[in-house]
Amino acid sequence: MNLKIIEKTDDEIRIELAGESHTLLNVLKSSLLEDPNTEVATYDIKHPTISEPILFVKTNGADPVVAVKEASERIIEVYEEFKAVFNEKANN
Repeated sequence: MNLKIIEKTDDEIRIELAGESHTLLNVLKSSLLEDPNTEVATYDIKHPTISEPILFVKTNGADPVVAVKEASERIIEVYEEFKAVFNEKANN
């Protein structure tokens, strides 16, 4: 994954995620929207074969970098829980 911060202000961030698709971006967007400090979380892929996705996050004044980090941590927790439950059930 190639990640590039295109623009950052006190309450907004635009991130290019080269090589990624709807799979990661939908999950990340959903996790960001769980945060009460996130006002907007969306992404755009202008053309799937010639452009890279851009994630846009706007907060209510909270640091958008923190919002993205915390959203990522929530995703990791969900997948770790799924992995543990699946492994338990698959081994029975």
